[in-house]
Amino acid sequence: MDVELPVWLRLLLAILATWRITHLLANEDGPGGVIVRLRAWLGNTTAGRLMDCFACLAFWVAAPFACYAAPRLSDGLVIWLALSGAALLLERTGQVPDIRQDLQNQE
Repeated sequence: MDVELPVWLRLLLAILATWRITHLLANEDGPGGVIVRLRAWLGNTTAGRLMDCFACLAFWVAAPFACYAAPRLSDGLVIWLALSGAALLLERTGQVPDIRQDLQNQE
């Protein structure tokens, strides 16, 4: 039995998957430290710098999920940008503000 998911659910799943994979690659060690070793191996290459930038990485991670979530090919570009933006919003809303930085800016 093959059931097609509603577009809104596909979009929600794509947003969450984009954030999860981007967060894993940019901010976590990964299972067995495999991601941190990959980051170290890539070093200061273009790919290594990409893994240091959540926004840049989210842009590229979102691409395959846009193919999954787009009901029509013509929607793909907009959904690609929306997935990347949503992942970035999720990342920023989950951050704890650095009060020390705020205090330094007030001085």
